[in-house]
Amino acid sequence: MTDKKKILILTSDAGFGHRSASNALQTALEQQYAHQCEVTIVNPLDDPRTPAFLRDSEEDYIRLIQKAPEIYRLGYKASDAEIPSAIIENVLILALYEVMGEIVRTHLPDVIVSTYPMYQGALRAYFDLNAVCVPLIVVVTDLITVHRLWFETGVDMCLVPTDEVHKLALENGIKEEKLRITGIPVSPHLTDNQHTKQELRQRLGWDAELPTFLAVGSRNVDRLAEALHVFNHFGLPLQVAVTAGKDEDLLKKLNAMDWHIPAHIYGYVDNMPEMMRAADAIICKAGGLVVTESLAAGLPIMLVDVIPGQEEGNRDFVVQNGAGVMVEKPLQVLETLAHWMRDDRKGLRKAAENARRIGRPRAAMDAADLIWEAALRGPGGKGPISEIRRTRLIDLLTRNKIKWKNG
Repeated sequence: MTDKKKILILTSDAGFGHRSASNALQTALEQQYAHQCEVTIVNPLDDPRTPAFLRDSEEDYIRLIQKAPEIYRLGYKASDAEIPSAIIENVLILALYEVMGEIVRTHLPDVIVSTYPMYQGALRAYFDLNAVCVPLIVVVTDLITVHRLWFETGVDMCLVPTDEVHKLALENGIKEEKLRITGIPVSPHLTDNQHTKQELRQRLGWDAELPTFLAVGSRNVDRLAEALHVFNHFGLPLQVAVTAGKDEDLLKKLNAMDWHIPAHIYGYVDNMPEMMRAADAIICKAGGLVVTESLAAGLPIMLVDVIPGQEEGNRDFVVQNGAGVMVEKPLQVLETLAHWMRDDRKGLRKAAENARRIGRPRAAMDAADLIWEAALRGPGGKGPISEIRRTRLIDLLTRNKIKWKNG
């Protein structure tokens, strides 16, 4: 029996999207190539050798978007310019070079997949200085607004979610032959059509016949309770299912509400695909993951929050394609709900059609096929590193007392 191909997925826990995309890829790979591959997911920011400012960045990211979203927007846009991003890449090379080398030597992968933009520069630097030729595939996890750090020209393949990001990648130097439009990987369980919505609702303990709205909360969603207050007093028959994620304060607030409609309240859940398949629409923030999953499930989207900068493109993608709306005030929630529900829910059905039109439920499976093909090809020659790049990298690492060569 031949050895299993080793597939290494590098991710982060800054938000939920990077980890969820990685989990979706792992599920798809194991479903399609179960006995032929070994998939490992690693977060390099968990490594104790990673500098503290990067290890803390995941929590800092959450705190910043909660406390100072406009400052986050300014920092995001400023860092997306050519010179600042080049400086950031050098910092990341210095911070992660040794960690990436150790990860590669430990796992000896046949292919590396990155679902986070901070890793490509350090990986490529390690590959170039140590003659390592493991195929490197990047999976972009934002729909429209994408930071240029994602686009490392030395990768073997870049999987992008939309035509807009494909254009951005070309503008940032990625060659056409390295690009594939696959969508953002979502759980393959979203494509499970064995049960009707009514059957799924019965399994979940929900009313099988009522129009059902799924609300997805977290510490990063500010307006969810306010929007649900409108649903609670709308006056027409409907039900809500609400997940608070790991936001204990939100969970307490939801449980303390005087509900006038059937309300199913949850904390963190691990069956989100099933809940999405059982729902008629979703209420959430404009995160790349939840938006992509909702579109893949054909759900109209009521967006109640958006992180300035990176999520604004996700919002625009949903709204411009008629798959949902952005609401910032209770009156807008009421107007949207009224428009969706009138004429026997004609507006809701139209938005669902638009969501299905732009959704990519097979994204993880399509990406898994491309990753598997790269694993079969295995390490290949990338050509010699230019002397200018080699000298620059050695100088950068040596000046900062980082050992650049194995052994």
